Amino acid sequence: MTLQAAPPPAEPVEIGTTTQFFVDDHLVDNRWALKQKREAVLRVFHAPVKHAGNPLLAGETGFVSVAKDEQAGVFRMWYQTHTWTGKGSEDESKTQYGIAYAESKDGVAWERPKLGLHEWKGTKDNNIVYKGFNNSRASGPQILQLPEADRRGFKYVLTYRTSGAKRGNNGVRVVGSQDGIHWDEKSDTLICQLPSDTLNSIVYDSARKEYVMFCRPKNRYRIFEGDILDTGESRRIARISSASLWEEWKPVPQAILTPDELDARENFNAFYGMPVRHHAGIYWGALWCFRFNDHIFTEPAFSRDGFDFDRLPDRPKMLPLGEDGTWDDSMTFGSMDWLEMGDEWWFYYSGWDGDHGGKERNAAIGLAKGRKEGLVSLRGPRGGGVVVTRLLKWPGGKLLLNAAAAKGELKVRVSDPTRKVVPGFDHTDCEPFTGDSTAHEMTWHGQSLDALAGKELRFEFFLREADLFTFRADTSK
Repeated sequence: MTLQAAPPPAEPVEIGTTTQFFVDDHLVDNRWALKQKREAVLRVFHAPVKHAGNPLLAGETGFVSVAKDEQAGVFRMWYQTHTWTGKGSEDESKTQYGIAYAESKDGVAWERPKLGLHEWKGTKDNNIVYKGFNNSRASGPQILQLPEADRRGFKYVLTYRTSGAKRGNNGVRVVGSQDGIHWDEKSDTLICQLPSDTLNSIVYDSARKEYVMFCRPKNRYRIFEGDILDTGESRRIARISSASLWEEWKPVPQAILTPDELDARENFNAFYGMPVRHHAGIYWGALWCFRFNDHIFTEPAFSRDGFDFDRLPDRPKMLPLGEDGTWDDSMTFGSMDWLEMGDEWWFYYSGWDGDHGGKERNAAIGLAKGRKEGLVSLRGPRGGGVVVTRLLKWPGGKLLLNAAAAKGELKVRVSDPTRKVVPGFDHTDCEPFTGDSTAHEMTWHGQSLDALAGKELRFEFFLREADLFTFRADTSK
């Protein structure tokens, strides 16, 4: 639950050609059902569907990051792996963590190449590509999406966490690579001396021109020995920001997400972490809800400013636990770093068949597929409903909708600031949409929406048994 809502945008909103989502009411001025007593226009979460062939990789796997190399025509995967070096202990000093690599031609069938780069379990016959600064430890990998100017000439930039190095070298680091296999140790840079023992997700906010890291507030909680009264609980979500990626980040982590009363219903009173992606002006969070010290699942969270995150009222799970006895029945660690595959978004995730508190568990990596831009929709009821946008400055071009209306219909009216219909653009002038498409062009009989370029207007969507996911202006010819 949010404590302070982000302010609404200044109107008219200049949307440009960016895809506009309905994960919140940021662009919604009003919405209602025609049968007000019995129906409503509702926000609906559409969870990705787990791939029937899961798991894709099994064994000593962990947090996972995947990218598609369009030039080479291959999918590349980096995942955390570890081995126990002590007996009967889960202390960090008794484990070794590294980053392993896999490749695929189709994103489904994966191979672990024998690279011979690093010794692991007494041999170099493995797929380990990085063991961290001075071969100390490398955990929580994430491939970063960066502006070209901040790549320092590297094709891939990885953030990870290390510990066990000499004092002053531990914390969150970044390192670059040209091929994703051979990592340039000279580029390995410590950016934050924070013992945040999870995946510390970094995104670039192009509007604010800053980097934001989502981490744990480990500068002040659980940084010394003692009981919970004194140490406090660090499994919360905090953020740090910096204008530069490759220099040391100075700010102190600011807490932004704490479990609430709804989490407490089933004792999920901790957050293990939250991988985040910044896309179309939205921070997309994959929140890892943690019931100490056993189950973990992934839930969606969204923010417009990177501080105030919305969690949907009915708390749907993005990646729920599998049925008892399956490979992911105890923990799922998902990410919002989807791959766009035609009309689908592909989400890779790691899972375990045992709880967090024990060693008797097996790890694996799976895939879930969802509709492109289709995690959240506004759904019109059987009797019909209306969604009215805030006042927009229309850039011109065509209106493209991502919508599903095969069981009903969707129509669009164009109105002025006071909701007077723009002549020729009423619901009755609109060609109804009754199909299912991620990019359907809406048309009005004999009228061109491009003629309204530069005008201030509202869209009034009529939805009858229809889901509206996104809309955008297409100014291409």
